[in-house]
Amino acid sequence: MGNRNGTARRAALVGVMTALSLILLWLSAILPTGRWGLIAAAGLLPAAVIISSGLSGGFFCWLATGLLAFVLLPDKMNMLLYLLFFGVYPMIKFLLERMRKLPLELLCKLIFFNLVLTLFWFVFRELFLPALPQMLQLAWAAYVAGNAAFLVYDYGFTKLIGFYMARFAPHLRKR
Repeated sequence: MGNRNGTARRAALVGVMTALSLILLWLSAILPTGRWGLIAAAGLLPAAVIISSGLSGGFFCWLATGLLAFVLLPDKMNMLLYLLFFGVYPMIKFLLERMRKLPLELLCKLIFFNLVLTLFWFVFRELFLPALPQMLQLAWAAYVAGNAAFLVYDYGFTKLIGFYMARFAPHLRKR
């Protein structure tokens, strides 16, 4: 009975985090400002699922949110940013940080980021470029600024994960 109860709790957490991620993505599509911040916030929720329910729960939260966003959101760029970067990054981060070799982790994270940035730059150019300031519409500037912003994002993400683990994760595991 205890194992079924734990499975139900994990499934419920995945469902709630998926719904919250979808709400944040929907808000990113309708609010006039804060679009990328809301998409990034939606991408934090799979990390909470990983911490509380495991890697497979994080993948399920990401995939369910991405599929629902594809069907329900009017702005497909937001869904693409979530699906190809912000939503999947918690799982990538989790897997890479298991190496426990900081220089190699950072290199792999930067490779992942630059692959995604290159995909957006060349494949989704018409969707991606209008959202950037004029200066960042130059490839070299987008890569320099993007890599710097990514490193800050990753550092902040690490701090938020630590905060979540200290404040919320113990309470979710007790029950």
